[in-house]
Amino acid sequence: MNIEKEQIDDLNAVVHITLEKDDYEPRVETVLKDYRKKVNMPGFRPGKVPASLVKKMYGKAVLVDEINKLVSENLSSYITENKLDILGEPLPSEKQQTIDFDNDEQFKFSFDLGLTPEVEVKLTKREKLPFYNIEVTDDMLDGQKKNVTSRFGTTEPREEAGEKSMLKGDFVQLDQKGEPLEDGIKAEDAVMSTAIIKTEKEKKKIVGAKVGDEIVFEPKKAFPNDTEISYLLKISKEEAAALEGKFRFTVKEITEYIDPELNQELFDKIFGPGKVTNEEEFTAQVKEDLENTLKMESEYKFTLDAKEKLMGKVDMKLPEEFLKRWIKATNQNKEEQDFTDEQIDQEMPRFLEDLKWQIIRNQLIKENDLKVEQQDVIDFAKKSAKLQFMQYGLNNVPDEHIESYAMDMLKNEDQQRSMAEGAINDKVMDFVKEAVKIEEKEVSRDEFNKLFEKSQKK
Repeated sequence: MNIEKEQIDDLNAVVHITLEKDDYEPRVETVLKDYRKKVNMPGFRPGKVPASLVKKMYGKAVLVDEINKLVSENLSSYITENKLDILGEPLPSEKQQTIDFDNDEQFKFSFDLGLTPEVEVKLTKREKLPFYNIEVTDDMLDGQKKNVTSRFGTTEPREEAGEKSMLKGDFVQLDQKGEPLEDGIKAEDAVMSTAIIKTEKEKKKIVGAKVGDEIVFEPKKAFPNDTEISYLLKISKEEAAALEGKFRFTVKEITEYIDPELNQELFDKIFGPGKVTNEEEFTAQVKEDLENTLKMESEYKFTLDAKEKLMGKVDMKLPEEFLKRWIKATNQNKEEQDFTDEQIDQEMPRFLEDLKWQIIRNQLIKENDLKVEQQDVIDFAKKSAKLQFMQYGLNNVPDEHIESYAMDMLKNEDQQRSMAEGAINDKVMDFVKEAVKIEEKEVSRDEFNKLFEKSQKK
């Protein structure tokens, strides 16, 4: 067997593997002997089928299979032993000659390789990166307190509608004479809130109403947008946009949301027994949880800024034509529709950006001996689990529950791979923070959102 590498350029190479008869024949003979022991054929006892007949029936298939295995094994070993840093996977060379398994005894296989470019990523304290801390205002804190307590509020019936009441009833569209419009819009058991009515004139028609009252008003004047009208009258947004005229609303039910009382029972429900004992501690805990949530957003923005900074420092070329072939080959056997050349061209810029970042990240890991231990993966899984709970308003789930949920996630192979990837990214970002000068800046929620939008558009 002979294996040699042909260097095309810095980013492309071809590996040629030549097999002689002595390389594959012993393997083929071993497999055929095993076949002979197992094959059942009329007229022959088990294990007594002539070897020549077994070879005639199965010889070519076994030859092809064993040669493919031999080539695959040795190609993989060659790449590993020679420490070739490749992108994607080897592809059969476009110049591969046709293999004649029926007549040849020597076989030559050629594989194209896309090579990872050599990059150098140097970071010093002379380089600066911003870290944006989002200011927690009184309004934000009040809003978060309402969000935290709203799950424990109650809805109580009311005799008449107030400024913040919910009314349930039936809508009927009226004609110019104030009579029900034939083939007009009707909506039963519609629910509306007086709090969102946009004009005082329309709101006065509803505030003070009682069950059984009939109220005539114009939804287009009363409600803030077509989306709300669409939901209210159970019609499409297009119909809501074209809507005109008055409706009669017959009140069937009036209720009002009542905020829960800030007491020990509520504190225990939200944070666990005894963790918060008064309103001052409640406010402090809500603020701390809010700051932690906002810090996650700040960390994500820092990651985007750091990636942009690092990628701007490295002028990197990639074997694009090879990568296009590899993407197409990787997807052609999937159940979904194959990628067309046009689709690949459209997706290529984003793919190349992601690949460049992976190469830079991996170089940082290699150059600085960054290691991710199993505990790092577990910690990242716990952080992800906590974030999931927080998205449902559960900010104070006991640590043992979070750990149990995280360990369940790690039992799934795909989840474990995702958590390991996240832990690696965190490790790299921690290194970047230590390597450069961090300039902390306090910004408002609106300022941060605008900065984030700019990052997303780049």
